[in-house]
Amino acid sequence: MVLGVTGAGAAGEGGGTVDPSAEVLGQAAAVFGLLASPPRLHLVWALAQGESDVSGLAGRVGGALPAVSQHLSKLKLAGLVRSRREGRRVVYFVDDPDVVAVVRLLVDRLSARAGHASSAHLRHFGA
Repeated sequence: MVLGVTGAGAAGEGGGTVDPSAEVLGQAAAVFGLLASPPRLHLVWALAQGESDVSGLAGRVGGALPAVSQHLSKLKLAGLVRSRREGRRVVYFVDDPDVVAVVRLLVDRLSARAGHASSAHLRHFGA
């Protein structure tokens, strides 16, 4: 996944940064849309910690094998996860350090805030 920036620059609070193109914003929204599903986000989180096969992931995230497999297919089609065959086993992994960094940053920050905020406050933000 390649994210580029184009368009006219906007000085001010952004410090003269350039706005991303509509195409890039659309791609980013699609990725965030995929990650807006708690099971898919959990799968990406788990794979950011290390590769696994579908049965290992199903056990870790507490999902049924067919559902986890469907989620992995969507993530794979979007380019967020990859897979390789090891004999009869298919092993899934995330090899994009940017995806790993974004997911880790968001989950780590929200986890840290959970200690300082009420669960009602977090529910307000969909956590």
